[in-house]
Amino acid sequence: MLEEIVLRVAEIMIDELKLEDVTPETFDPEIDLVDEVGIDSMDLATVALVLQDDYGIRIDEDDYQKLITVRLIAEYIEKKLKS
Repeated sequence: MLEEIVLRVAEIMIDELKLEDVTPETFDPEIDLVDEVGIDSMDLATVALVLQDDYGIRIDEDDYQKLITVRLIAEYIEKKLKS
C-alpha cells in the first residue's frame, strides 16, 4: 500500500508542478522537495489539497514542514488512513 501511495504522490507532484522528464516510477521518493526540487509553501498547499481530496484525509498545515519527501508524505497519508 505504501508503494502505491508513493507513486500517487509522485504523480500529483509531477502534474501540479508541471515537472518534465520524470515519471512517478522514476521520481526519487527520497529527494528533498524544498531544497532539491524547489517547491514552495504554495506548491505544497496545492498538493496537500489534492491529496486530501484523493484520500479523504485532513493534512494539518502545521505538518507541512515535516512533509519534505514523497516517502514522508506517503507515510503520513498511510498513518492517517489507518487511524
